[in-house]
Amino acid sequence: MQGMETNKVIENAADQNLEEAMLRAMRLSDPALSRFDPMRRIISFDQFSKGYAGWSQLVGNYEGSLDTMLPGYAQHSSPMLSTLGHWDAGSHGGAGSSYALKVATRPRPGAQNVAIKRHTFRKRGPIRFETYFTFKPEATELQLSETDVRSIGFLFDLQGGDTDQNADRIMPHLRFLNAENGEHLQKWQYKPQTSDFTAIGKGDKTASHYHLEPQGWVDLPGGAQRLCYNEIPTKVNWSYLRFDFDLGDMKALAFQCNDREFDMSGFESISIPAMKNLWCMLNFAVFAETDVAKSAFLYIDSVCISGDF
Repeated sequence: MQGMETNKVIENAADQNLEEAMLRAMRLSDPALSRFDPMRRIISFDQFSKGYAGWSQLVGNYEGSLDTMLPGYAQHSSPMLSTLGHWDAGSHGGAGSSYALKVATRPRPGAQNVAIKRHTFRKRGPIRFETYFTFKPEATELQLSETDVRSIGFLFDLQGGDTDQNADRIMPHLRFLNAENGEHLQKWQYKPQTSDFTAIGKGDKTASHYHLEPQGWVDLPGGAQRLCYNEIPTKVNWSYLRFDFDLGDMKALAFQCNDREFDMSGFESISIPAMKNLWCMLNFAVFAETDVAKSAFLYIDSVCISGDF
């Protein structure tokens, strides 16, 4: 009996190894997908040469009138599909096609913009967010302008299922603080707390909080990193980013940007009480912020979201 159980374990392990080998071979044979290292199941693979793939403007909550929206959200505009046009030589295109997703701020110091994709999850397990990105200011001056972009970053917006115990809303945030008030800082930060909630409208159905307020960001330990930024403001270089998160424990597992992997043991996510209509929420967002009276541009070439289930 014990021998039969041992043989079954060996057979299951062999089947699993064969499955992993086949999946890896299939993904490596696809030039677009082979740039990523997805987990077992791909949730979405967004190539912006094919359209928006569900990414849209982060619209703030409102009731009765758009004027009830918090000012942080009111500044947002829709992302664009861009060929990365520039005045001196034409267009860059994306890293893998002619188009990328463009998130552009208004030309006002401290202005922000956010693009979001909204999912729900069907199983609580590890997930992986991977993307190729680049950023630059609007090229309105014949100089490097390396400190004009204040920050770029990403966040998740998550909530447990309706039958879970203590199903809080969890919002991991990470940003690359490139510059502030003209000082070149170049470091990764996280945000463990959000702003206060504000009631929207006259009823008891809608509230809002602007979680990208400038206050409350904390330096990620060992998070200083100098990203590639080319010699003139029209040139770009693409960077790779990976963030792993466990939906079961609601904990960050790993973070990588280009050749650097960072210690996430001290990382904290924003945690707030569950909202009454956001069960199994699995949202992803990217954002940009300018430091000067000039638009900041975040470009996303492609995104691969996968899970180990």
